[in-house]
Amino acid sequence: MADPLSADALVRALKAEGVRVVEYKSWRTHNRNHKGPWGPVHGVMIHHTVTTGTDATVELCYAGRSDLPGPLCHGVIAKDGTVHLVGHGRANHAGSGDGDVLAAVTAETSLPADNEADTDGNTHFYGFEAINLGDGKDPWPAEQVEAIVRASAALCRAHGWGKSGDTSVIGHAEWQPGKIDPRGPGITMNDVRRRVAERLDHAASWTPTTPHSEEDTDMPLSDADVDRIAAATARKVALYKDTRLDSRDARQMWDDAASPHHTWQFRRTADGPDAWGLLSATAAEVGALRQVVAQLAAGGGLTAEQIEAAAATGARTALAELGARLTVEEG
Repeated sequence: MADPLSADALVRALKAEGVRVVEYKSWRTHNRNHKGPWGPVHGVMIHHTVTTGTDATVELCYAGRSDLPGPLCHGVIAKDGTVHLVGHGRANHAGSGDGDVLAAVTAETSLPADNEADTDGNTHFYGFEAINLGDGKDPWPAEQVEAIVRASAALCRAHGWGKSGDTSVIGHAEWQPGKIDPRGPGITMNDVRRRVAERLDHAASWTPTTPHSEEDTDMPLSDADVDRIAAATARKVALYKDTRLDSRDARQMWDDAASPHHTWQFRRTADGPDAWGLLSATAAEVGALRQVVAQLAAGGGLTAEQIEAAAATGARTALAELGARLTVEEG
């Protein structure tokens, strides 16, 4: 049996786990306790909002709707990973769900399929609403998923959950028949639970240094990553055998060409390399690579057609920007 954390203890637990916290309005006393008990609590439930925009979503989850009064959760997790606390106490987020699922969460055993709605979940679960359209297309940024993991781990750590199993964190779809959240490219509840369990094996201040799985293609690029991309690009687009570019040259070409305050001037000679052709090809290749990497970071895997379209868009954009900033003189 676990009593809910106090408001102060909740904030401390989240911040200790590295979560960025915003305390919204009078969240500490905002609840639905007059409609029923909050507690004992046994787990954490994750939802998606079917909305866009942080400010509007936070206010919606705080105030609720005419047919469903707020708070609609305890915290709203924005795309950038910030957790906005909107309620403390009973919240309208879980609704009625499967009592067998609650029993499994309490015992930290494997989750059964949810096939009935016979138990009040608002009494027994913390709830986080993550901003996402829930259409299966809206991507889940790495920062947002990491915040879901950290916030969930903070509560598990504070309550001592997760020691004999990893089912203390569930999705709404695993609780109430007919629900689908959370869903979309970049998130699965199995991956969230695995990462929560991994965090609980470390101190709250721990930060992963390597990608968690093949699904984690949205890790930020380091300078070394960019240098390797630049070097590969330079090798691929070297148009003349007597032209040599190392990664620093290729990267500097891109950075300088992208500067609005810089104009390149090249002189074309009869026996020298076609500098405009070389730089154009380099810009097109790097632009294509960056466009593909950006889409991978935003949404996970891409099909061959999506990669081709992304590369074409990146190449066109890079060349258009480059052409507007270069002056080529004939020799």
